[in-house]
Amino acid sequence: MTKQLKNNKGYRNYLLRPLLFLALVVIVDFTTGSVLKHFYFRQSSGWEYRTKYSIENTKAAALIFGASRAQQQYNPLFIEDSLNQTCYNVGRDGMPFLYHYAVLQTILKRYTPKTIILDCEYGALNYSESSYERISCLLPYYNDHPEIRPVIELRGPLEKYKFLSKIYPYNSMIFKIAVGNLEGNIKRHEDIQGYVELTKSLNEPIRTVDYSRQYPLDTVKVNMLYSFIEECKTRGIKLFFVCPPYYINAVGTDHSFAVTKKIATEKNIDFLDYSKDSLFLNNPGLFDDTVHVNTKGSKIFSAMLARDLKKKLSMQ
Repeated sequence: MTKQLKNNKGYRNYLLRPLLFLALVVIVDFTTGSVLKHFYFRQSSGWEYRTKYSIENTKAAALIFGASRAQQQYNPLFIEDSLNQTCYNVGRDGMPFLYHYAVLQTILKRYTPKTIILDCEYGALNYSESSYERISCLLPYYNDHPEIRPVIELRGPLEKYKFLSKIYPYNSMIFKIAVGNLEGNIKRHEDIQGYVELTKSLNEPIRTVDYSRQYPLDTVKVNMLYSFIEECKTRGIKLFFVCPPYYINAVGTDHSFAVTKKIATEKNIDFLDYSKDSLFLNNPGLFDDTVHVNTKGSKIFSAMLARDLKKKLSMQ
């Protein structure tokens, strides 16, 4: 009898150990995830803070969408002055159109802007697996923003199950979260209503780039572009497609750019194209690199855009 009790006790311990280990993992995951979430959402500067502000806080009447060519070239102060509308730049460096569409969903759930400017860059609609990897910066918003879950779940068929872990949304951001909570980071990452200045001055001859070769387009991005347009039209938002200057002698037309222009014509969207503006093509000193204007160039470009937007809106 004693031997049988010992055997039963050993059997129960055998079953109990993995359960205790699993419980410990869940507790550690929940606790660590909760701490990371707390410090993520209390950041007051940097990339993640600007994403949070775009998704949960801005109520500006005019918004600027796009990747680095939006964030680092469109100065909202010029738009505000010309249109007499508050303006915020919700662009984020390196982000694909998937990100812009997701951010639009969160904004439209909160309020309806009057004007939206969508930056249209070369290659924006190309297929790239990295596009889906890069939207990992949206993971912290999955649980509280169901409107963007369909976009995040494009990362893979198992994506929604990964959120059973409370650490998962933040596991690649620990260093960024730490830096974003430092007071000194505010000065290091100053912005002007989402706009980030570039200060270098390019000093090199213009180079020729052949854009005539077509490449596979991402049908998900193309369909999202159509949806972006339709959602703006449904809400009565005035949408503009804009392409800032390049310091490139372009041969042929980039495939994404050509398709975007075609869609703009089809959907009656104003497309303001400054990609080959002679003032910029003849002045490398207005650029930080071949695809981004610097602070001086941004002031000129933003003033030109603000003037043209005002003219277009006055004709409505």
